[in-house]
Amino acid sequence: MRALSPGLLALPWDQPLGEWSPAEVPLRDIAVGPSRHLVRFAGCDGVLWALKELPHRIARKEYAVLRRLEDLALPAVRPAGVVFQAEDTAILVTRYLEGSWQYRRLFMRLPPNRPAHRARLFDAMAGLLVELHRHGIFWGDCSLANTLFSRDGQILQAWLVDAETSEVHPSLSDGQRQIDLNILVENVAAGMIDLAERLDRPPEIHEQLIDEALAIPGRYRALWEALHAEPVFSFGDRYRVEGKIRELNDLGFAVEEVTLRPTGDGPGALRLQVAVGDRRFHADQLRALTGLDAGEGQARILLGDLHAYQASLSRRGGREVGETEAATRWRDAVFGPGTARAHAALGGVGSPVQAYCDLLEVRWILSERQGADVGDGRALAALAGRAPTDSAARAAVAEPSEPCEG
Repeated sequence: MRALSPGLLALPWDQPLGEWSPAEVPLRDIAVGPSRHLVRFAGCDGVLWALKELPHRIARKEYAVLRRLEDLALPAVRPAGVVFQAEDTAILVTRYLEGSWQYRRLFMRLPPNRPAHRARLFDAMAGLLVELHRHGIFWGDCSLANTLFSRDGQILQAWLVDAETSEVHPSLSDGQRQIDLNILVENVAAGMIDLAERLDRPPEIHEQLIDEALAIPGRYRALWEALHAEPVFSFGDRYRVEGKIRELNDLGFAVEEVTLRPTGDGPGALRLQVAVGDRRFHADQLRALTGLDAGEGQARILLGDLHAYQASLSRRGGREVGETEAATRWRDAVFGPGTARAHAALGGVGSPVQAYCDLLEVRWILSERQGADVGDGRALAALAGRAPTDSAARAAVAEPSEPCEG
């Protein structure tokens, strides 16, 4: 066990998980998705833990894979330990993923005639699979049921929850990646249709959901191609190197190495090879400027707000304000107070950073509608639901308040 808090160690590890009594153990009643194994939750010393009962071999394997994912800083639940009990039973302990929810909750909130909303979910799934494959991780059972989602600015971040069938390799072949993609399409289509039937959605929505699932490989391949393409160009077209770097930065990837090699197909013909790091380009920029830790999607929004504030300072002061000075003043005068107000407007639900990103989004929506900046006051009222006419703006950034774990 890596997490050695007194409350966690005091749990009745000698008993089968199914026999733990809520009267004696600090169990939390949290909805879970379909699972082959018993999953329960316990709150100990201010931390919420997910507990899953497994056979010894599977628990040992899943724990090792999750440790590897943690070492690679990939989006997956973090393992705390595994307890081996008698009769080939073990309990895998992972830290509860705060602020996450299952696709069921998302699906139920999305109107059936709004595929653009579901597209965000599929983008997140494709992005997660690309990140796993880039690091040699074969998922083996990629599905909506084995994935959790969290807000990251105005995008969704997908997180791997179940790694029972996952494998770690130095790299994956095209065939392995295709197998994972095929599993994803089949599981997503089946999961979406099953939920649509439970919600009594009209039959015509089924075909649309299948088409959307079939389109996920295209989303995957577009991102994979952007990361792994090796374009060939002439020596005089070196500006394309900058264009490629900008494209990858816009996708959130930091470029670590650029290599230009002659192709041998003619004088001046060069092949561009780019090595990219983690998908935290803007998050790393924000941390360097302000010391703030945020998701990649949140960081893009916050950097935009910071740079707008920097331009405002320069106009008002009649001088060019540097990025470092603007960052310090923005964090103290804008981000800090704005975050507190936005988080309070949402009743303290969710993360303060996401609350401020939502405030900026609502303010932008309302300002676009009115043709002028409406200010924070009206945006805060809309965010808190106190302005009925602004319900559409608030809905654009709404999220479930109840926690859930898959």
